This record gives sequence, C-alpha cells and structure tokens, in this order.
Amino acid sequence: MINFIICDDDKRYLKLVKDIVDKYMMKNQLDYKTHMFSDYDNEFMKIVDSKLSFKIYILDIETKTRSGIDVARIIRHKDIDSIIIFLTGHEELGNVIIKDDFMFLSFINKFDNCEQRLVKSLHKALKVLKIRPQIRFKDNGVSYTLALDDILYITRDSVDRKCIIKTDDLEFKIGKSLSSMLELLDANFVQTHRSCIVNTTRIVAVSKAKRLITFDNGETIDLLSDKYVKELVS
Repeated sequence: MINFIICDDDKRYLKLVKDIVDKYMMKNQLDYKTHMFSDYDNEFMKIVDSKLSFKIYILDIETKTRSGIDVARIIRHKDIDSIIIFLTGHEELGNVIIKDDFMFLSFINKFDNCEQRLVKSLHKALKVLKIRPQIRFKDNGVSYTLALDDILYITRDSVDRKCIIKTDDLEFKIGKSLSSMLELLDANFVQTHRSCIVNTTRIVAVSKAKRLITFDNGETIDLLSDKYVKELVS
C-alpha cells in the first residue's frame, strides 16, 4: 500500500493535489491511500511516527502554525526512506531547502506547471520506491498486465486495425484504438504522430530535422509529425 501524506492550508490546492494523485494512481492501478491535512497538527505527526509503508509526503512550506521545512527535518530524523515533495508558492525558499540535507525529491512551484511537474514527480517517486506502475486491460478475452516502463511506443496498424505495443523484447497486437490506449497511460506518454504514442521516459534523443526518435535501447522510429513535434521538442 502506497501512502500519500498531503498537507496544505489552502483547500483549493489540497483538493487539486488529491485529484492529481487519484488520477495518476487510478491509471497505474496500484493500491494506495491519501491522508490529507490542512496543518502540521498532532494527527499529522501521528502519521510521521506510524509504521505505514511506502510514504510519499507532499508538503506545503508554510501553514498557519508551522513550517514545512521544520516538519521535513522531523520526518528525516525519524525516517530516511520516505519520499518528500515540496509544493509551495514560496519559490524564494528553494535555496534554503537545497542547502539543508532533506534528501527531497522535488521542489514544485504551485504557479508553474504544477500538475505536469507533480505527475512527473509521482512517477519518479514510485521508481525510487521500486514500485513499477502498470496498466491492466483485456482484449478479446486475454488479460494483459504491462509495466509502463517496459513500453517504448505504441503504433497503429491501419491495415489490421490493431495497436502494436512495443517493449524491449516483445510486441503485442491488440484490438484497441490509439486514443483508448492513450487514456490508459500516464502523462509520460505523448502522441507524436497520428499513428504513434511514445514513452518519453525512454527517449534519449529527438531529431526534429530527421523526424527521428531514439530510445534508450538504441531503437529508432520516424513517427514524428509537424502536428505533434512540439510535444517532444518544446
């Protein structure tokens, strides 16, 4: 069970973070629970002292009664394995956090691509905890379970009208549309062509001039169109 401990004294951001976590985790189909707090109160500190597994803290730096920086120090004194993500509007405090040895994962500005950056941080957090996000689906009576990190890209065969899921060693042909596959995947997957979705975490190089995408296993594809090129080179 993955435990997300979220603290923010702004109810709007507390709900926003929970919604982002729910959306991300439902796609990954992993067991999780969210613990939500508007302040670093006694109930929050009970969570810090608890033996819950796989803790991922998403902390506001300032609440009405306490500093998230001070709380991070307490967390690290008790627990060096949990993940800490700072989510704040006080970007000027970034240097303070960097100078301190919090071993934090991310420092995210609420007003700068907050959702996109948090999703990427959640993906990193699961990798650090050695939890591999997966997708599960059925096609023609066959059940599939695939780790997202194993997928390089997905293409659409217009002749067979099937999607081809390409991993390092295998190909899976399934009778789903590209759009339905995109709905199953997380934000690390983007469309680069009308007939292709790629896993951006596996990409090592993009040549806009040659319309070429190179993956970390050395494989390349040329399915990069003008319409979608900004998804990778912006």
